[in-house]
Amino acid sequence: MKIETFDNVWDAIEDTPGEAANMDLRCQLMFALEEHIKRHNMSQKEAAKLFGVTQPRISDLVRGKFERFGIDMLVNMAATAGMRIELIIHEAKPREANAQKKTAAR
Repeated sequence: MKIETFDNVWDAIEDTPGEAANMDLRCQLMFALEEHIKRHNMSQKEAAKLFGVTQPRISDLVRGKFERFGIDMLVNMAATAGMRIELIIHEAKPREANAQKKTAAR
């Protein structure tokens, strides 16, 4: 039996490298927004007002409901809160490139 290892959980769960990258970015954005809320000791109601969303959306955010958020919405929420987002793009590691070829061949 061959044991596979992955760089993150999304690589193991998602069907394609693109889906894994999307989920990883969403996770990072949600975590940053949640940390912003905690750091500023905001209630969900206060955070909702700041981010321009409803309180139930903030509840979804802090409960990690990834499927309810797209990257666009999370970026907009972060920008509205005065957060700055940086994106760093790297070439795929050799193993990642091979996994992409295998996925494309399916």
